[in-house]
Amino acid sequence: MFDPMSDLAGGGIGDDDDTTVATDDAASTPAPKKASGGGKFADELHSVTIHARQRTFYIDLKESSNGKFFKVSEKSRGGQKTTIMFDSEDLDQFIKAFEEMKEYV
Repeated sequence: MFDPMSDLAGGGIGDDDDTTVATDDAASTPAPKKASGGGKFADELHSVTIHARQRTFYIDLKESSNGKFFKVSEKSRGGQKTTIMFDSEDLDQFIKAFEEMKEYV
């Protein structure tokens, strides 16, 4: 199973300064970016930003030596940031869960 933490070399998980905001132009894809924090952790392949009420969500597709993974970060108006990461192979399970949840909204 993919472990995004296995490539960390010095930097902490709370160091989320490498999040990039995607532009409104869907055709533009930024060049992969090396993460900060004492060594190469992952290259950023694509990023999407969602502005929702009092929070901003950043969804990043990244790739490390262990494979591709998603990093989902939430930043509240007060500046508090929370991040989860999951393997790209699990994306369909997340989509299915969100579609199921949508039925109850």
